[in-house]
Amino acid sequence: MNFLSLFKRKILYNLKKKINIDNDNVNLKSLDDFFHFYGSDKANIFKKKNTKGHGFSKFYSHYLEKFKNKHIRILEIGSFAGASAAALSKYLKETKIFCFDINISNFIYSSKNIYVFGLDVNDQKSVQKNLKKIKDLTKLDTFDIIIDDGSHNLSDILNNLKTFFKLVKKGGLYIIEDYKHPNYYQYNNNVNDILIDQLISNIQRKNFFNSEIINKSDQIFLINNIKIINTHRGNLKDSDICFIEKAT
Repeated sequence: MNFLSLFKRKILYNLKKKINIDNDNVNLKSLDDFFHFYGSDKANIFKKKNTKGHGFSKFYSHYLEKFKNKHIRILEIGSFAGASAAALSKYLKETKIFCFDINISNFIYSSKNIYVFGLDVNDQKSVQKNLKKIKDLTKLDTFDIIIDDGSHNLSDILNNLKTFFKLVKKGGLYIIEDYKHPNYYQYNNNVNDILIDQLISNIQRKNFFNSEIINKSDQIFLINNIKIINTHRGNLKDSDICFIEKAT
């Protein structure tokens, strides 16, 4: 993605009138209610199309329980219109959410607790520049939770794990949505490298594996710093999600 395209999308984002969720006084209790209300496909019912959603909300609810009523920071990679960021912001009331997306012109929500950054996560210079902005703002350089809901391309999932898992706070979570898309769809299997389910199996068994992206040093770091990996299947045939807990 070239600079001019990103710049144009940033202008469109700045010009767009957004929905300020800080003014919403909705009487919702469950995370699934929030995902549905704001239009996230993580809900059991995807509001926009009135069809089944991925149904990830029950898994999120379980793993996020320990973070409720705490001041935490979430980095979301791939935010699209901001539906899940809005839902998480209202459900976890003390949370600040930082959204990385290549096309922020789609973003329709705003909040004092949501910060939006338009960038290509494959551009390491841009990633580091924006991470510095977050550190300057919060005085911290780690996140309690990082969610990868980006392109679902194998190369991006592997590169994101390599780059961002290091930024998860000890005891925090790294979440990969739709991690088996490269198994199901050829267009997501865009590099000749290890599939994510195979990577998970090797990490759990503390085995090294062949990868052009996750090198031996990266693998040692993952093996030494991952406490547990749990995988779940949602509502749809391609609804797969994994929760990686970082060791303390």
